[in-house]
Amino acid sequence: MKATFGAGCFWHVEDLLNKTKGVKSTKVGYIGGKLPNPTYEEVCADKTGHAEAVEVEYDPDEISYKELLDVFWNNHNPTTLNRQGPDVGNQYRSAIFIHDEEQKKIAEKSKQDLEKSGKFDDPIVTEIVPAPTFYKAEEYHQKYFKKHGFS
Repeated sequence: MKATFGAGCFWHVEDLLNKTKGVKSTKVGYIGGKLPNPTYEEVCADKTGHAEAVEVEYDPDEISYKELLDVFWNNHNPTTLNRQGPDVGNQYRSAIFIHDEEQKKIAEKSKQDLEKSGKFDDPIVTEIVPAPTFYKAEEYHQKYFKKHGFS
């Protein structure tokens, strides 16, 4: 099964998801913009409208989509619009890119439950949108933390 999340800089998100039981593989890339085959430089310059994102292949017998959403929600701030930590821009937006109606239903309920929980004082700004074409980022971005000894 496939899931796709945008939660700020994709390096950290990928490393976190790679360490999650039931996740079989990850790749970082760009999604949700207007330019085909964007480059990192174009995305960072906010010229394409893409978000940095992680595409996850997971085994639903080992981890549910809801559990993946829990990892997503608990590891970034979904109340900051177009910003995560020091990273600012549309490319760092909080987004759940859904692949089917079941994911949409689960993601929307998960977001509603989080809003009702009172965990955050500010409103959750995370987008829940259909997953358009995912463009794999340049190879040097794949498993970046692991390659550079941060993992």
